[in-house]
Amino acid sequence: MSAASLKRLAVAVALLATTGIASAQDLLIRNATVHTASARGTLQAADVLVRNGRIAAVGSGLAAPGTSVLDAQGKPLTPALFGGVTDIGVEEVSGESATVDNTLALGANAADMQVRPEFDVTLAYNPESVLVPVARVEGIGWTLLSAGTRAGGSFIGGQGGAVRLDGSLDAIGPRTLFMTLGGEAASLSGSSRAAQWMLLDQLVDEVRGRIPADSRFALLTPAGRTTLARYFGGGGRVLVRIQRAADITRLLRWSKQRGVSIALLGAAEGWKVAPRLAAAGVPVFVDALGNLPNDFDEIGATLENAARLHAAGVRVSFSQAGDASHNARKIRQLAGNAVANGLPWEAALAGLTSVPASSFGVGNEVGSIAVGQRADLVLWSGDPLDVASVARQVWLDGRAIPMRSRQTELRDRYLRPGGDLPRAYPDAAR
Repeated sequence: MSAASLKRLAVAVALLATTGIASAQDLLIRNATVHTASARGTLQAADVLVRNGRIAAVGSGLAAPGTSVLDAQGKPLTPALFGGVTDIGVEEVSGESATVDNTLALGANAADMQVRPEFDVTLAYNPESVLVPVARVEGIGWTLLSAGTRAGGSFIGGQGGAVRLDGSLDAIGPRTLFMTLGGEAASLSGSSRAAQWMLLDQLVDEVRGRIPADSRFALLTPAGRTTLARYFGGGGRVLVRIQRAADITRLLRWSKQRGVSIALLGAAEGWKVAPRLAAAGVPVFVDALGNLPNDFDEIGATLENAARLHAAGVRVSFSQAGDASHNARKIRQLAGNAVANGLPWEAALAGLTSVPASSFGVGNEVGSIAVGQRADLVLWSGDPLDVASVARQVWLDGRAIPMRSRQTELRDRYLRPGGDLPRAYPDAAR
C-alpha cells in the first residue's frame, strides 16, 4: 500500500472516531483482510456489517444503504484481543496498597491461612482506571481479572472474571476460580507442596459434608462451601497457576477424580506432558517469552512450549508472567514470539481471541468475527502479531473508541511546540 493510501486510511479512521459516527452502532467495513478467528479462517477483500452493536453479516459485496462505510483498503481486521490474565482495573499503582485490590489476606498477622473462595475480585473493578485506555488503544478489548494469592490468604485465591474494556462496570460470563499449586504456593501450605493435595482433599470433604461445618478443623465458611461445591462439581472453570511437569500430572489425576474443569496458567514444563493435557482437553495459558528458568519449578522452560503443546493438540493461549496489567500490549509480542518458535500463525491469533473466549465461557460474546457476536473489532496497520504494526481503530459494540490514553496525551503535551507545559518549565521551553 502506498504512503498516500495509508494517509487516506488514517484520515478516514480519524474522522470515524471524532465525528457523530463515533457513537453509532451501525457500520460497514469494506475491503478488509478479515481474520475471523473462527472456522471460516481468513477472508480476503471481505466486508463486515455491524447492526446495533452486533455483527450482522460477513462476506463480500455487502450492501447497507444509509450505513456509515469505512474502506479498510485491504488492511487486517481482527476481533478485539484478549489482554491475558491481569489486574487491569483492580490495580492502579502497584506500589500503593490502597490502589491494589487483587488479593485477600484475612489471616491473623497476615500469616494464618484463610481459605475464602467466595472472594470475588471483579467487585473491585474500576472501569475508569487509566490502565483501561492504555490497553485498549493497543487493540485489547477484554481481559480476565485475577484473584491472586498472598500471606494471610491461601493457595485458592478466590474468583475472577472477564471484563470488556468498554467502560462497563460488571464482568461478563461465568466466574473463574483461581488456584496456585507447586513451589510458588508452598509457603501457603506449610512449606510443602505435598500439603496442597492434603488440604485440597480436606476441602472436598467439607464440600461433600464429610467434615461438619462446625468442626474446629473446618476451613470454609458456608459461602465458601457453596462456592467450592460449584467448581468441584464441574460447574465452573478453575484456572491453576502451576509450572512443574510432575505437579501438572498430579493435577490432571486429581481433577479427573474430582470432576473439576481446569485450565493451566504458566505451565513452563507443560510441553513435557502435552499428550496428557490434550487428552484431558485442558487449555493452557503460557508466557511465550519464558526461556530460562525463574526457579526450580521451571527447569524445563523453553521458547518452543506453545508450539509443542499445539502440535500435541492442546488449545494454547497466552498470559504474561510479570507486570501484565501495565504492559498488556506485550500480549501480541508473546503470540508473535510463539510463531517465531514454531506455533502456526492462525493458532497464535486464536490464542489471543477464540481460545480464551471459549475457555472462560464468553465465546458467544467475544473472540471471533461471526454473525451474532459483539462487534468488538480492531483494524491494524499490518500483521497484528508484528510489534511494528499498530491498531488504527478499535470498535467495541460497533462504537469507534477514541484512540487516546494517558500515555498518548502525555506524548502530545510534551512534544507539541508551545504546548501546555507545567509552570516549572523555563520560558524558552514554554
